[in-house]
Amino acid sequence: MYVTLTIDGQKANVPKDYTILQAAKEIGIEVPALCYDPNLEIVAACRLCLVEIEGKNKLETSCSTKVREGMVVHTESEKIISIRKEILQLLLDSHPNDCLTCQKAGECLLQKYAYRYDVKFREHDGAMRPNLVDTSSPYILKDDSKCILCGKCVRTCSLIDDRKVLAFSNRGYDTKISLDADQTLETSSCVSCNRCVVVCPVGALVDKRTMGKMRPWEGESHVVKCKACQYGCNFEVLTKNKEKVAVRAMEPDQGRPLCLKGRLTTELINIDMPDKPYRKIGGRFEETTWEKALGLNEILEKIRTIKDND
Repeated sequence: MYVTLTIDGQKANVPKDYTILQAAKEIGIEVPALCYDPNLEIVAACRLCLVEIEGKNKLETSCSTKVREGMVVHTESEKIISIRKEILQLLLDSHPNDCLTCQKAGECLLQKYAYRYDVKFREHDGAMRPNLVDTSSPYILKDDSKCILCGKCVRTCSLIDDRKVLAFSNRGYDTKISLDADQTLETSSCVSCNRCVVVCPVGALVDKRTMGKMRPWEGESHVVKCKACQYGCNFEVLTKNKEKVAVRAMEPDQGRPLCLKGRLTTELINIDMPDKPYRKIGGRFEETTWEKALGLNEILEKIRTIKDND
């Protein structure tokens, strides 16, 4: 069953179970959102997607509000724009001003929306998020100073039963994303699958194996499917100056889990000069061989045995 509503003066005819945000997207209207992801539970935390609905006394989050027949919605009214600017300003006030060197530049949603609504960094004497950077993993960089607490990393990690590594910890302005009992990426049970990195809208979680390799505007990318198992997760192969320089995971939709073995397999097959692989052994990352990283020892030994018997 479909319903018809009006969004910013445009008619939209969409399924009745759609949210306003989904309906807006159907007719080419992008409602800003930092915590929303179509593959994750809706939490309406960032409040950036607030809209005005005629006949309603309060603003509603478009990511969680279902469409109704005849509904009239305004996504860019003066009141909405003012509130979005306030939210973005508060986020920037707690954010390090290093966009020029951040790996996420050009793809960061906070950067995108701050530009869209002309919100800038400003000097102030208030608190800033702590400068806590976890560099213990060769696969993921975690920078708490850039975290906007959208919770997308926590939600996507919790979707895999044997993971559930990430969680909110502390309270108020001290709230942060922790791994297990406040462990590092190295000492925790994190398996470096990169689910959290893929959904992070800012530079708080970054793929270390792509850092310094290419900025979004410097090269090209094409999608390949992982061949390590039946899930066939999607990866992007990044190409700069005709050299395949890196691989990065794409969103794990349709129940695809993402895993380190698949990512390394995709790297080895597609990248011209892949970085050295690492394995976590006893809570420590150790450089290893490709055979051990991909679990190929027994297969290669069997091949060698067959070859010696020919």
